[in-house]
Amino acid sequence: MSVVVGYIPTREGAAALRQAADEARLRGCDLVLVDSSRTGRDPEAEAARHLADTLEAVRGELEESGVQLVERHLARGNEPAEDLIDVADEVGAACIVIGLRRRSPIGKLVLGSNAQRILLDARCPVIAVKAS
Repeated sequence: MSVVVGYIPTREGAAALRQAADEARLRGCDLVLVDSSRTGRDPEAEAARHLADTLEAVRGELEESGVQLVERHLARGNEPAEDLIDVADEVGAACIVIGLRRRSPIGKLVLGSNAQRILLDARCPVIAVKAS
């Protein structure tokens, strides 16, 4: 079993990653980090560099705490929710951890289609966390 986390380099992503690492330690299992993109990444793009830098720091922290990290970088053209659910099914996830951000009342109408889909369609428990 594994804990699966949907990760992007934001405050919400960092909160999800912290919670996922805690869950992996608690359950004594691997942490599968899913980075999903609808298109391929330009290796020179600023966002790609930021993600790489962030993940380098994360790897070190997780190694020190004894959590085995498995990275899955996907650019298959799917919605992130679809990729996250597929990976969770593939690895027999104990749970999925996602970060949520605050939305305006209007934003809530269209928001979080990915978060909503994960919450409703995942076959395992989903832990949703907010950034502090």
